[in-house]
Amino acid sequence: MPDQKPRYPQTSGLEPHIRAVKAQGANVTPDASSHHLHNGIDTPLPPPDLHGSYTNNRPLPTEGVRDRRAFIIGSGIAGLSAAFFLIRDGHMPAANIVFLEEQAIEGGSLDGSGNPEDGYIVRGGREMEMTYQNFWDVFSEIPALELPEPFTVLDEYRLVNDADKNWSKARLLEKQGKIKNFSTMGLTRLQQLEVVKLLLARKDELDDVTVENWFSEGFLNSNFYTFWRTMFAFQNWHSVLEMKLYMHRFLHLMDGLNDMTSLVFPKYNQFDSFVRPLMNWLKEQGVRIEYDTVVSNLEWNTHNGQRTVTGIQCHTGSGDKTIQVSKQDLVFATTGSMTEDTAYGDDDTAPALADQKKSGSGSGWQLWKNLATQSEVFGRPEKFCGDVPQSTWESVTLTCKPSPLMDKLRELSVNDPYSGLTATGGVITVTDSAWLMSFTCNRQPHFPDQPDDVIVLWVYALLMDKPGDYVRKAMPKCTGREVVTELCFHLGLIDQVDEVLAATKARIALMPYITAQFMPRAQGDRPAVVPDGCTNLALMGQFVETHNDVVFTLESSVRTARIGVYGLLGVPKQVPDIYPGQYDIRRLLQATRTLNNDEPFPGEGVLRWILGGTYFQHILPLGADADGTEETEPDLIERQLQEVRSLIGNNQTAENAKHRLQGFVEKLKGRL
Repeated sequence: MPDQKPRYPQTSGLEPHIRAVKAQGANVTPDASSHHLHNGIDTPLPPPDLHGSYTNNRPLPTEGVRDRRAFIIGSGIAGLSAAFFLIRDGHMPAANIVFLEEQAIEGGSLDGSGNPEDGYIVRGGREMEMTYQNFWDVFSEIPALELPEPFTVLDEYRLVNDADKNWSKARLLEKQGKIKNFSTMGLTRLQQLEVVKLLLARKDELDDVTVENWFSEGFLNSNFYTFWRTMFAFQNWHSVLEMKLYMHRFLHLMDGLNDMTSLVFPKYNQFDSFVRPLMNWLKEQGVRIEYDTVVSNLEWNTHNGQRTVTGIQCHTGSGDKTIQVSKQDLVFATTGSMTEDTAYGDDDTAPALADQKKSGSGSGWQLWKNLATQSEVFGRPEKFCGDVPQSTWESVTLTCKPSPLMDKLRELSVNDPYSGLTATGGVITVTDSAWLMSFTCNRQPHFPDQPDDVIVLWVYALLMDKPGDYVRKAMPKCTGREVVTELCFHLGLIDQVDEVLAATKARIALMPYITAQFMPRAQGDRPAVVPDGCTNLALMGQFVETHNDVVFTLESSVRTARIGVYGLLGVPKQVPDIYPGQYDIRRLLQATRTLNNDEPFPGEGVLRWILGGTYFQHILPLGADADGTEETEPDLIERQLQEVRSLIGNNQTAENAKHRLQGFVEKLKGRL
């Protein structure tokens, strides 16, 4: 076992500063959306949303950490990350960390398995981007999967993505395989204002409000919403608060929403790319894992409003037992699960959910429910798992030998799928599919042992209660062969379907809670990472409250784990708030133009007149041609004033406004 003794310099000369840091403390979760950015004697810590090397400092160990133990319930990406931060930033000996995992393998929802003979399967995929501060922090230190030491997973990821830009040439399809125009968002001015109104709304105004409550029918039929819902798996009945958080979180990517140029992808599936290297590192450090261990409840000591976990009730292969927990020990639990109670199918079998009327029957949900019965600080799990039809969708993994389906795939991909480079560049959505079916081909091979002549496709759909357009059944009622048949119909391959079926294996995953995290919610429905009054318990994953981050991302899981570690150990270090792209004037202007169907937005002519030829000219957005001609277009301001004139319907008022604006601009540019 490696030496667990922490190594850090002698600190005698730093004692005054060490004492000052202990006295000062740190707000582990600073909130950039509630602070006015400024410099002063009251701002000794970095700004809440500062990202970069300055925030990557290692804190000193907290008192007594070498004598503390940590029990981590669940070994998904949140649990694995909690162990990482306990070791690196908490200085806890790895041998003191124990995972309690109900499955026979780690990874949770980040799965990936199978073989070319029986077919591969992944229940989901991960659309990644570059500003995952917490996630990339972890994987900047985990040894690479294929590169030799000292290279890391991040190094390998950059090698794959930097020279192989992701983009889509066929984001939308219609009419049995024809590419539909997806160049713009397709929003009217009024629909654009609906988006702006949501961005301006306060979060506390949106409790239990749904997407369809907020937006008009026209918006819900727009290109923008089709891009949005099929990329993120939003439904009309989901939380508009979460949609707002997504808009703020990813505003800097708005101009890459339609063609997927905003994304980066791993080389392999999510298990091999992330879980395997991180778990290997943890085991090398000395972390222990107990598989086939189902945790059902926690035991407590309650005193003066404080709750301290004293025992972990669990069931193992050898029977029931209670793990004793001392007051200085720590417990981390992933509550709820997007992929729990998955029903599986194959070529000849449709999946069958065990009991749709018994919501949240899996152990992750049951643990959360048992906690919630003890105190309101643990939230309301039924808000998320109580309506299975509203949180269900299905994915199908196709293991494909050469066939007409692969020929069509070549036509829709930016590179030959067999080349190892970017293929479809993300999901391709069939807009006239009754199921709202999408499919994707990531870089191949998708699995390290995948033969050269095999391609792995991933197919999913959002609308689970509609009969198909060719196979007249709802998707969950279909076998794998029927799903492939429906896909072939929408790709114009129905006459060749027998040849495709003979070369394709399908494995189905029907997930009753896969979008549970998006269900409408209000304040208090999700618990804090460290619930009020809890002294040694942190909750992690997709069903806990954070200030501004979203759900359904690897970053949000890692963030909650990091908050839990810092909060319970008292680590004097902040977890940076989300990337501040929403406050960047360049990103705001570009997003505004993108929402305006890549046309100059109202007032853009004035900005170009003011800033043209100045140092700040570069903050102005480019159009789709990206050649900069808009910056010198002489009649833009006149055309935009004409638009204002037509809107106002009063030529004299518009003319006066024009002269006043021109006079102001002339003064600014020193022309008077």
